[in-house]
Amino acid sequence: MEASIMDGTTMGCGSVCGLSTVVNPISLARIVMEKTPHIYLAFNAAEAFARDQGVETMDPSHFITEENLERLGQAKEANRVQAMEGQPPIDDNSRTGTVGCVAVDLSGNLASATSTGGVVNKMAGRIGDTPIIGAGTYANTLCAVSATGKGEAIIRHTVARDVAALVEHRGLSLQEAAERVVAAVPRGSFGLVAVSGAGEVTMPFNTAGMFRACAADSGYSEVGIWPDADGDAGGES
Repeated sequence: MEASIMDGTTMGCGSVCGLSTVVNPISLARIVMEKTPHIYLAFNAAEAFARDQGVETMDPSHFITEENLERLGQAKEANRVQAMEGQPPIDDNSRTGTVGCVAVDLSGNLASATSTGGVVNKMAGRIGDTPIIGAGTYANTLCAVSATGKGEAIIRHTVARDVAALVEHRGLSLQEAAERVVAAVPRGSFGLVAVSGAGEVTMPFNTAGMFRACAADSGYSEVGIWPDADGDAGGES
């Protein structure tokens, strides 16, 4: 498992990957951000740090389910890597994937966090986009972004940072920036959720569908899986 978190106000961030015992990887990523001089901890060292910090852990067998063993068997038989990220369910056995969150408070402070189990049948040592700041996760004083999908494509296109850069350096609205980045990545690759300091929300994707939702203290909320009439989801909150 892997996760990362970023505070847009301070530019503080923390990332972890290669975890097999930590129950909530995002909690460990936050401790890395708040209690260490570093950003990234991985594999055995990250596991040891989790135990030192009293983070909840379980035996790796706790995370193994019959459904995912079945998926692994199917992927091995087909000799392929099976994405767990960003795709709507085909059946009950595929309801797994990346969990991403972006938030803005009443003062306009922004934050982003992302956590995932990666892909099925991945090579040992493979690291996806989720813990890489600027790829799957990014936040600054203008916007916060969290991505999901094919990690290699997200890394190649540094999608989370690219959205923020278009807002910062080109003066685009958040929705324009996000749509431009999504359109530049091969179809079927990924989607993202993003929010601006002013409360603009956008959730574009170029896959068949993407689980997504947003809510505001005004009472506004939105939930979706498939494209809306505009092929996107987003608005002011």
